[in-house]
Amino acid sequence: MKVNFVQTIIAICISMLIAFGFYSFNDSENRVLLCVGTFVSLVITLILAIGTSFEFNRTKTNVRVVSYIFFALFFISNSLFTFINFSVPNYIIMNGILLLVYVLIAFSIYKAKQ
Repeated sequence: MKVNFVQTIIAICISMLIAFGFYSFNDSENRVLLCVGTFVSLVITLILAIGTSFEFNRTKTNVRVVSYIFFALFFISNSLFTFINFSVPNYIIMNGILLLVYVLIAFSIYKAKQ
């Protein structure tokens, strides 16, 4: 796995802008948590989707597809949390489980080396 610098910077900037957008639309006391959680979840998925290259084409394709699917899931999840009043444990548990499942799947695909 090789990290491409320019694409990684673009992925970070896109994630920051989306996180700031969610921060702007949320009026609750948990808006900072939402902003940070959105940034972390989106930046991890986008870096693996557009900011890295892999040795094998199958691995690259599978990791990118999984990354885009989980990017969409995180985007939808955080969009819902933006417009509803949520508790901190619910947010952390929901996004934590999604993030850990994503990391497990992406790591499994990478370790298969096909």
